[in-house]
Amino acid sequence: MARTATKSNSWFTGKRRLLILAAGVLAVTVVIAFDTTVVRIGSSGDLRQQAFDPDAFGETEFPRIQALVIDRAPDAVTLATELDADKQAAIETYGTVAGAFPVLPVAFTGVAGEGRSGIFGVDIAGLPDGMTVRVQTGPAINGTELRDIPGDIDFGAFTNQIEYQDAGAGINRAMAAETLSDIDRETLSGETISVTGVFTMINAKNWLVTPVSIEVD
Repeated sequence: MARTATKSNSWFTGKRRLLILAAGVLAVTVVIAFDTTVVRIGSSGDLRQQAFDPDAFGETEFPRIQALVIDRAPDAVTLATELDADKQAAIETYGTVAGAFPVLPVAFTGVAGEGRSGIFGVDIAGLPDGMTVRVQTGPAINGTELRDIPGDIDFGAFTNQIEYQDAGAGINRAMAAETLSDIDRETLSGETISVTGVFTMINAKNWLVTPVSIEVD
């Protein structure tokens, strides 16, 4: 009888352990379930939807950049004269230092010359001899001048260099959609155009301008 009782006790003890273990597993499962949020693909909670969107960034930033450049831009003759007289003073007055070279705003009216890959030379009355001014009209817009001219779009606000470059590209695309969509590049040569834009001053006598506004007069 002693052996039978021992076996019975062992059986009940083992069963109780299994029940306790099962209850513990159930409790953990319930806690996990309450602590788990179901996220639908494409919903606002989907982290993939929170990735940096350069086009949305450009659409948000371009209007204020456009207004800033228009407000700050001297006419081309004034800027060229001041750069020739005191380059550093002119940069401090009008420009934004971005990396190795300053970015400057400018406004001018002139006659568009022959275009190549969407870039047109512009003949501007009153500029010093030897000056070259060109404007890019797309369809591809290169450079980061529009990103850099405000001086407050910093690399540190982005995850990496790729995002920082994409931010500039997004602003360029927003500008092109707003400013260049009605430009007929095939017939632009010989037309009088009024441009406000920005350029990186690598050579004080050779400006490649990215426009924020352009009108065919």
